[in-house]
Amino acid sequence: MQKKYTLPELLRRYTLFLIGLFIASMGVAFSTKAGLGTSPVASVPYSVSLVSPLFTFGGWLNLLSVLQIITQVVVLKFKCNYAEIAVQTVLAFVYGYLTNLSCWLIRGIVLTAYPMQFLFMLLGCAILAFGIWIQFKGAVAMLPGEAMNRAISRVTGKRYENIKILFDILYIAVSAAICLIFLRQLEGVREGSIIAAVLVGTIIKFYNRIFDRATSHKRKERI
Repeated sequence: MQKKYTLPELLRRYTLFLIGLFIASMGVAFSTKAGLGTSPVASVPYSVSLVSPLFTFGGWLNLLSVLQIITQVVVLKFKCNYAEIAVQTVLAFVYGYLTNLSCWLIRGIVLTAYPMQFLFMLLGCAILAFGIWIQFKGAVAMLPGEAMNRAISRVTGKRYENIKILFDILYIAVSAAICLIFLRQLEGVREGSIIAAVLVGTIIKFYNRIFDRATSHKRKERI
């Protein structure tokens, strides 16, 4: 059950969440610019955007979010919190547009050497992890992909982490198939996608440890 917040606290938390969304979108943009494959959940819309000009990267990301929301509702047999679904929908479209904005902001950067590409990929993982960590600290909403994983976890009784890993693998496999079939080469998903699948979660844990130590130190100083 979601905790009730006062209006000022709710506004503060949603502001924090939106800041986290923007930072996460910058992480995706950095990973995309690296050209070594983006994060698993973004790999499918990015791969499709390379094949079809019908929508932008962010537009295809929005469409994937809609599919994840529909899946969530069906899995829960329509017994879900529709206010939460509405919030997810709005935030998902905000995230899609922020991703387009972030890609536009770094459009002038050109990377040709592999070491710089790899560095940008690592920076993208660190930035994405920081954005997700801030969203967790906001603690008011979830993006459709994570909410879908949560719904499937609740219905099947399987651990959330295992469901997430399963879908990350599925996203990478679908992205690879799209690129190989239509582009005859791997572009939307490469070694960076595999590294991101492992590294982002690890970096989030690292941020948590730093935060816990900092807050613990402050509590000791007050005592």
